[in-house]
Amino acid sequence: MNLHLSGIGISRGIVSGRVMRLSDWPEVTERRMPPRQVEAEATRYLSALKHADEELGTIRTEIPPGSPPEIAGFIEAHQLMLRDSTLSSAVVEIIRTRRCNAEWALKLQRDELVAAFESMENPYLRSRRDDVDQVASRVQRLLAEGAGKRKPGNACGDDNTPLILVAEDISPADIISIPHRGVAAFVTEMGGPLSHTAILARSLRIPAVVGVHHARRLLREGETLIIDGKRGTVVASPDEPTLKAFRRQAREDRRHQQHLRQLKSAPARTRDGKHISLQANIELPDDISAARRINAEGVGLYRTEFLYLNREDLPDEQEQLRAYRKVIRTMKGAPVTIRTLDLGADKPLDRERSGHVSPNPALGLRAIRLCLNEPALFRPQLRALLRASAHGPLRIMLPMIASLNELHRVKALIREIQTELDEDGLRYDPDVPVGIMIEVPAAALAARLLAPHVDFFSIGTNDLIQYTLAIDRADEEVNYLYDPLHPAVLQLIDMTISAGKRAGIPVSMCGEMAGDPGYTRLLLGLGLNEFSVPPTTLLEVKHLISTSDSSELGRHCQRILRSSSPERINRMLAELNRG
Repeated sequence: MNLHLSGIGISRGIVSGRVMRLSDWPEVTERRMPPRQVEAEATRYLSALKHADEELGTIRTEIPPGSPPEIAGFIEAHQLMLRDSTLSSAVVEIIRTRRCNAEWALKLQRDELVAAFESMENPYLRSRRDDVDQVASRVQRLLAEGAGKRKPGNACGDDNTPLILVAEDISPADIISIPHRGVAAFVTEMGGPLSHTAILARSLRIPAVVGVHHARRLLREGETLIIDGKRGTVVASPDEPTLKAFRRQAREDRRHQQHLRQLKSAPARTRDGKHISLQANIELPDDISAARRINAEGVGLYRTEFLYLNREDLPDEQEQLRAYRKVIRTMKGAPVTIRTLDLGADKPLDRERSGHVSPNPALGLRAIRLCLNEPALFRPQLRALLRASAHGPLRIMLPMIASLNELHRVKALIREIQTELDEDGLRYDPDVPVGIMIEVPAAALAARLLAPHVDFFSIGTNDLIQYTLAIDRADEEVNYLYDPLHPAVLQLIDMTISAGKRAGIPVSMCGEMAGDPGYTRLLLGLGLNEFSVPPTTLLEVKHLISTSDSSELGRHCQRILRSSSPERINRMLAELNRG
């Protein structure tokens, strides 16, 4: 009998396989150790700790191109935690004083650390309890395996049947190692479409469904499971008709992917002849090869944070110039839009961690605010960007601009640096375009006032949506409220596009919404003609563009803008996507 479960599809693909349940914490009980075995038990624990550190080191080398730079930082933070005395010498001391087994000592220390983090008022610091859980869980599993228990990758035998991992949650580090463990897909009880887990699953092309409540209780070890990572459906113990339907759908999906690959050399043009610029979002310099393979028309968002994260010092002007110049040269004349430093919030500089901690990092000193507050941090980047502009078409994009005053301060700084470069005899493009991200509601509302002072707009929907709706998209308790179709969000997007058109400047979108095929026709209908998307979704977006009539979509989208009913908006969008 079929058991149908629903969740959130975060990475497309249809997979059939056997359930492999992953317990976050192996069952732990206390065992008293004879005095002569205490030191051996301490050594066993330290060995597991070292193995966990080495495991994470290997995983770091396997991070795929296109992954957010925070993923490497996340793994490094876990390695630092493994090396910290709170998880090394403190646990060894418990083993020695209580004469107990390593598993029990680790559990006691983990409980104490979690309680300490949960008592903190700062939400960012409080969220670190999840890191403690994930690190301690990794060590516990290694201790269990060392005791002769089965390893997760051997759960369903050696008959080459794909495995589908079922867990409460999966850390990014575990996702990276999934392909090496015979796992073809995963299902979790927690998670959302914008989490690091979701972004990484899409980068690795691992089909996944998250937010499936009670999955571990309802799904049995080894039973047959079908998941559809696009539609967010999970079917357990499917009958023969369901299996046949699954196989038919999987064949259709493979044919569709083959069709998409044939679109690489085709222009992005609507049925009524309107050309749409399709560019790529880039995380790391090596990701340029992925953009080139799919013939992206340029780079619409090049994130520079990777140069600053996970290091003690700051990158100097020359290091940054080399990185920017490499991207420009690799794109061979296609435009490259480089965003200035967007640190703060969930991406703090290492040197900030020992200083002031904002009570609300998302609303604190971040992005352009941090850069203007610390010219010594910002000036080398602007100098490097201006010098890189001499090597090809470069656009400078400023994140989180909320007022004309901020914009004027940045432009004054750019003029100062241009004068310095002239005095030093260094080349740059004097007409390098400078634009801003529209990701703060104030900027969208003031788009008409900002437009005459910039060369382009780029809508960053991730932050625009969360700031408009006053929700943290990474918070499991409220991220269900994250709604790109909220009437206020659609009005702000429409307002920005209209202001750009009146001022005669291009408007692009580089947030997750631009790369979600479910919104492609809506955005076309709102008048967006520049998309910057992850390389993994560019061909799907191009397919939808090529099958759409932009003038017809415009009429439908005006009706959507006039609607205040979420149900009606969703219904009209579904009709739009069926057309």
